[in-house]
Amino acid sequence: MDIEFLTIDDLDLAGKTVLVRVDINTPVDPNTGGLLEINRIKECSVTLRSLEDSKVVVASHQGRVGRYDYVSMRLHAKVLSEVMDREVKFVDDVFGKAAREAIENLKVGEILLLENLRFTAEENFEFSPEDAAKTHIVRNLSKHLDACVLDAFPTAHRAHPSIVGFAEVLPTCAGRLVAKELKSLSRVVLTAKAPYTTVLGGAKISDRLEAIDALIENGKADNVLLTGLIAQVFLKAANKIKFPLQKDLEKYVPRARELLNRYSENFYMPDDLAINKNGERVEVRVEELKPDMQVYDIGEQTIRKYSKIIRSSGTVFMSGPPGFFEKVGFDKGTNELILALASSLGTTIISGGHLTAALERLGVKEWIDHISTAGGALVMFMAGKRLPLIEALKRASKRWREEKALQQSRA
Repeated sequence: MDIEFLTIDDLDLAGKTVLVRVDINTPVDPNTGGLLEINRIKECSVTLRSLEDSKVVVASHQGRVGRYDYVSMRLHAKVLSEVMDREVKFVDDVFGKAAREAIENLKVGEILLLENLRFTAEENFEFSPEDAAKTHIVRNLSKHLDACVLDAFPTAHRAHPSIVGFAEVLPTCAGRLVAKELKSLSRVVLTAKAPYTTVLGGAKISDRLEAIDALIENGKADNVLLTGLIAQVFLKAANKIKFPLQKDLEKYVPRARELLNRYSENFYMPDDLAINKNGERVEVRVEELKPDMQVYDIGEQTIRKYSKIIRSSGTVFMSGPPGFFEKVGFDKGTNELILALASSLGTTIISGGHLTAALERLGVKEWIDHISTAGGALVMFMAGKRLPLIEALKRASKRWREEKALQQSRA
């Protein structure tokens, strides 16, 4: 895989004010509000340590609007300070006066974490690179910055202003995590063998639907094992769930039905599900499911069926937890499928912050061939899709090299 981009080593960043777009979007305990795991924060520290001679402005999003994990980055700043073993300043602003003044007051060697990017409306939408460069966040902050480092591989599939906008107006390079991910994935892809099994879960239905077609079409998903909310969408599409779905899932059913009609032999759906009944795990067959039942996990029969397929696969890619693994009693599907991957003789790839947290808890990280902090981005990468972050790095590299060539011709 040949991807042309600049790294931190290509740019002279000493003494410069550098924006580092990371992804430290972290699973949040719905009961305590604490961070469930800090792997992404640890990962980003490698790049930050490489910029100790710069004035560093760190930016990330956290959660989605309306969800329990849509919280401030203040706690992230505290954890990052502990990981870095040095103070990380925090400002509860993104591009307003407080943020701009905090950036201007930075000294070499200091780190400032901005507030949750998604607290500003523009970061909840995707733009073309040209339009992203015109957003308020880019226009206001870029005046106070000398360069941009893109190290948010988990958000590489999103064309948000912080991902594609700054790269249009500032010298921009890849951070250590992005370089590491691409290098590691290149090696894993070379050793991957059929049959290919993809295990999909989590809550991001649109990402999964977009990628499934390309995964199967490109021969990267002989078996697609459906769990989580996307399993309910396909069960409805297959007419195994007779009632309207909740949580705005119904709109995805026509697309799922279309995929089922085209690739019916590739899909596997749950036979049973675990519901939350007054806080207790109760398993029911799919045909027994009723509208008022809260589905929190896949059932034991489904776990056994999926585990058998996983263990007989040449390559297994798992993205998103099969259930509400944060709640005790509903982590069985997540734990058992991860253990099936860990004991598989095939090439294994696990993606996403939630599954990384589960791996940590189970103590089997070393048994998996590649663990990525990315979720949807890795799905898109495996499907052969273009990622906005990678494309932004390519454009920035091309522009930088052209400017260098022009300078040399004038010398």
